[in-house]
Amino acid sequence: MNKVLFIRRDNIGDLICTTPAIHALREKFPAAKIGILVNSYNADVVAGNPDIDEVYVYEKAKHAKGQSRLLVWLRNLRLLLKIRGERYDVEIGCGNYSPSLARYTLLTGDKNRIGYVRSGDRSISYNIPISELREPIHEVVATFKLLEPLGISGEPSNLVLLPSADEKEKVLKFLFPHPTPDTDIRGQASHIPPPVFVAMHISSRKENNRWPTNRFIELGNELIKRYNIMPLILWAPGSSKNPFHPGDDEKAEAIAKRMFIKPALYKTVNLKELIAAISMCKLVICCDGGAMHIAAALGKPILAIWGSTDRRRWAPWKTENIILQKGHTADEVSVEAAIGAFETLWQTAVSKAGGYKCH
Repeated sequence: MNKVLFIRRDNIGDLICTTPAIHALREKFPAAKIGILVNSYNADVVAGNPDIDEVYVYEKAKHAKGQSRLLVWLRNLRLLLKIRGERYDVEIGCGNYSPSLARYTLLTGDKNRIGYVRSGDRSISYNIPISELREPIHEVVATFKLLEPLGISGEPSNLVLLPSADEKEKVLKFLFPHPTPDTDIRGQASHIPPPVFVAMHISSRKENNRWPTNRFIELGNELIKRYNIMPLILWAPGSSKNPFHPGDDEKAEAIAKRMFIKPALYKTVNLKELIAAISMCKLVICCDGGAMHIAAALGKPILAIWGSTDRRRWAPWKTENIILQKGHTADEVSVEAAIGAFETLWQTAVSKAGGYKCH
């Protein structure tokens, strides 16, 4: 086995859930060239991944601001031609069957193409088809099963995600603007312990997974009163009025204004910044989405507030977590339930870290 290409065209969490399969392939074939085709939206997830030799980045037309679709398609065509020239031995289309994923797999021209097909269907795109399972399984496991034709099976490893050292330094300077966390502005020793940061990521791509603004405010106020912590507010950047890439700038500002102590607001304009910010926190509170899987990959305890997401497929992988899910929408989850879940996770984090001071 000399060259293997993964294709992962979907969102941040999907790509993160692919990293155990990539790691297993690297362990099985340490000398192979491993490439991956991703989109510009999720590419930072695999930046610096030691299991990957080459990352090919294409752009979805909806992500190309102010550019013609024709120009985007031409660039993507050149990229596909470059991949064809590499002559990979095996290509793996990751994710549920979709016509677009199958089409990309076929266009790269590799001789052995593995991917899921609907049960009973035939596919010209995949000459090593695998029938989709009838019952949902975790996305990590589903992707890992695509390696079975290559003789790889067993238990998938932890997720793989490496924060940028430069971005972590930027976050550290933002959170602790003084020379060091344990000195005052004059550089002298301070008797006030530095705050412990808890991330509150307030955004979710799906509307029914979004927790209301007033509940984030109430939860944040309770955590400020009860514990020696500082909420670090994270969100999808941009205005909610943007028709192409709506964000939560207004929601973040509203939350900050109505907390007892103004929390830290860290606007992450790219994925590397979000990864670095989450890596600096002791615990993560979030809705379902990419931020949750980033936190899982970084080994953070997670309090997840969900709507209709299927936990069998998308639960945080191999990290301590509590999922609050009462019905089909996140707004059915109460603040009281969130406080109770936080208390459980926090006590575990405290015992592992040797204790944090509480009010």
